[in-house]
Amino acid sequence: MARKRVVGAGTGAGAPESGPTGSDNGAAKGASPAGAPAGTPAGLPAPVERSSPSEDSFIKALRPRNFEEYVGQGNVISSLKVAVQAAKQRDEAVDHVLFHGPPGLGKTTLAHIIARELGVKLTHTSGPALERPVDMVGLLSNLEAGEVLFIDEIHRLSHAVEEYLYSAMEDFVVDFVTGKGAYSRTLSFPLKHFTLVGATTRAGMLSAPLRDRFGMVYHLDYYSPDELTRVVVRSARILEMRVEKDSAGEIARRSRGVPRVANRLLRRVRDYAEVHGKGVADLPITRKALEIEGVDELGLDRLDRQYLSTLSVQYRGGPAGIEAIAATINEDSQTLVDVVEPFLLKIGFIIRTPQGRKATPEGLAHLGLAPTTDPAADRKQGSLGI
Repeated sequence: MARKRVVGAGTGAGAPESGPTGSDNGAAKGASPAGAPAGTPAGLPAPVERSSPSEDSFIKALRPRNFEEYVGQGNVISSLKVAVQAAKQRDEAVDHVLFHGPPGLGKTTLAHIIARELGVKLTHTSGPALERPVDMVGLLSNLEAGEVLFIDEIHRLSHAVEEYLYSAMEDFVVDFVTGKGAYSRTLSFPLKHFTLVGATTRAGMLSAPLRDRFGMVYHLDYYSPDELTRVVVRSARILEMRVEKDSAGEIARRSRGVPRVANRLLRRVRDYAEVHGKGVADLPITRKALEIEGVDELGLDRLDRQYLSTLSVQYRGGPAGIEAIAATINEDSQTLVDVVEPFLLKIGFIIRTPQGRKATPEGLAHLGLAPTTDPAADRKQGSLGI
């Protein structure tokens, strides 16, 4: 929703036509001008509300709205198209879907597309928000036939809440236990057939009973530079931004294979281009903007380089345990595991061993360091493993 700001109107062009024009207009002396909020001093023009476009509206507009607009993940899209079309032909709910993979690859977007393609309502929640079983039961009981329930971070559901999903997903009923001891009994509450879409960045933390109840399980992989270039060009068109083809490719190469990162960098380049480049994002402007953001030519940011430098210099290339690295750079170890390491592993700059993390020759070369040739150095660091 566009934010509104209140500005004072002048007496020249742009002044409100419905406001006072200088005559008393039948109003008592000292009364607030017509149409002005109560308490506005007499003689002052009534404030005018003007809407300004919100950044949030642009961000929402960048999300693809259907399968045709979605870029990348070709195998996943092909399978989903078939499943959705078949469900529409049979007039039934789509089977439950689980998306897993690194953050920023489009899991939430795909959930919205599924609901939009089916023409049904989507209810969006997250695992941490469902603290009690009654929260889950309330959501399930309010779903209409064919609607989509999207649970982000589904791996963070509590065990008590998760158990209510088992019968809901499989038999579309929720079982309640009333009474205590010898007087307890189970009541079954029927549900309308719905589709559960779950998203997680840590599929291994899902329990086997929950994971097995998803009829379709998809892994979303990192994007190629060509796919990200298409994402950048599409987003630039929506943002009404002039970006050259080489600049779009430069942003794509530095986006770590993640569309969310590509869109974030594009907005920062847009800001810099409007201030220093007359609104045109050419290659020099793009490179300067990304340099200011601390993103190098391979997409590594400051935290990535700090991690790699610590492992390569202070720990002589490793092996080193993640807790030791985290303590050295004063960063949470889980942040390093979830945010930093996946990309460094993907591009081959580090490897995980039973003894800990090690920098590869490619990672050392990126920092301008020569690979260690001392075999004893490889055994110096402790055995804090993965």
